[in-house]
Amino acid sequence: MTTAIVRRSAMRMIHLRRCSSVSTPAKPSHHKEHSRNQEYLKPTSFIGSWEAPKDPKEAQAKLAQLRRDYAKQVKDIRKQYIYEMELQRQEQIRKDEARREEILRQREERKKSKAAAAKVRAAERKAFEDEFRQTLMKERVEKLEYWKRRQQAIEEKKNIKKELIRKQSSTWIDEDKLEGIILERIIDTNPL
Repeated sequence: MTTAIVRRSAMRMIHLRRCSSVSTPAKPSHHKEHSRNQEYLKPTSFIGSWEAPKDPKEAQAKLAQLRRDYAKQVKDIRKQYIYEMELQRQEQIRKDEARREEILRQREERKKSKAAAAKVRAAERKAFEDEFRQTLMKERVEKLEYWKRRQQAIEEKKNIKKELIRKQSSTWIDEDKLEGIILERIIDTNPL
């Protein structure tokens, strides 16, 4: 019964393809390939096997026997179908497991490559930070030296100014004597 349905559907597909205006692709489709590789069952012995007996009881017994044989054949075909479906399911499970393992393997490889890249980046970052630290230290030392030179220059300028003031002033007056001299000058109106 299922064989006849498969045959009819295959014939319809072939007929539709011949009648369609759309060109068929060069590579055969899965369905066409499947119909070429399909193994069909032999025609059933039930078709055309009925010969009407003259006795109704005998006809009934023969019909019952035909029904039992047909049911037995259908049962066998169903068992075979279930067995084939189980094989296909197991094959699919095996393929899924293999694909899962491949995905896991690829994921592990990606993790390893990412870890290696992270190590390389970390080493580069550490080298950059060390170089940066050295540059900062160098700049700090240079700034400190500059600040010291600047302070020395300021001190030298102050000393030079003091020396100039000392040279310009002919007489230096101590603070103790300053009040006395101021009073003396106020009293004595002679210019210095």
